[in-house]
Amino acid sequence: MLINRRLTLTTACLLVGLALAGCGKQESAAPAAGSAPPPPAAARVLVVGTDAAYKPFESQNEKGEVVGFDIDVVKAVAQKAGFEVKFVNTPWEGIFNALAQGDRDLLVSAITITEERRQTMDFSQPYFEARQLIAVKNDSKVAKFEDIKPLTIGVQNGTTGDEVVGKLLGKSSTAIKRFESTPLALKELEAGGVEAVVADNGVVEHYLANNAGGGFKTVSDAGFSAEQYGIAVKKGNTELLAKIDKGLADIKADGTYAKIYASHFGAGPK
Repeated sequence: MLINRRLTLTTACLLVGLALAGCGKQESAAPAAGSAPPPPAAARVLVVGTDAAYKPFESQNEKGEVVGFDIDVVKAVAQKAGFEVKFVNTPWEGIFNALAQGDRDLLVSAITITEERRQTMDFSQPYFEARQLIAVKNDSKVAKFEDIKPLTIGVQNGTTGDEVVGKLLGKSSTAIKRFESTPLALKELEAGGVEAVVADNGVVEHYLANNAGGGFKTVSDAGFSAEQYGIAVKKGNTELLAKIDKGLADIKADGTYAKIYASHFGAGPK
């Protein structure tokens, strides 16, 4: 009887021990009370493509930083919309492909909104109005767009200036000299390599104001229609587009846009 009692007690102790051991494993698997949740994932920085050779809209300063009117506008929009941006200098000739392939999240580069471009990308609401302007030497007799027909004309490749001159002379005309940037075309005008340049007014006027000894003047033409610049996003990216449009509306409403405009052009928006 004593032996059986001892066996019974021993068995009971073993069972209790196993039960306690099992409970101990369950408790150690549970998270400690009051432990902090994992930190949220960092927000992705949106990559902005811009051809930084188009003062005063976008250019690189002596430190290699991308600066300009467009840059300040997007920074202000991003702040209002609650996202971060990183600007990457992107050559104009490949800028739209970079957006389509996902290498850039958005583009800001004095991009005129056109129906042709709308087929492959989406645009924000317009943020700047531009027009084409003709630059010629001071002694030139050019008084209107038609007068440049017999001349050699410089344009930036793939721009709306290139398009309008191509319609006037024929896209494959040998009288059209295409350059990587408008400033390069204007330098060629100074050097006598072309007889006229057609480009967006903001860039031409800025170049003339900073190169008074260039020896050329500008000619406007009533036939040039107003152009609107927009911020481009990948086709179908409606979520980002809505944020950009909201940010643009906010900076226009609170006066931020007007301040940015005045800091680059010396006057309020036209």
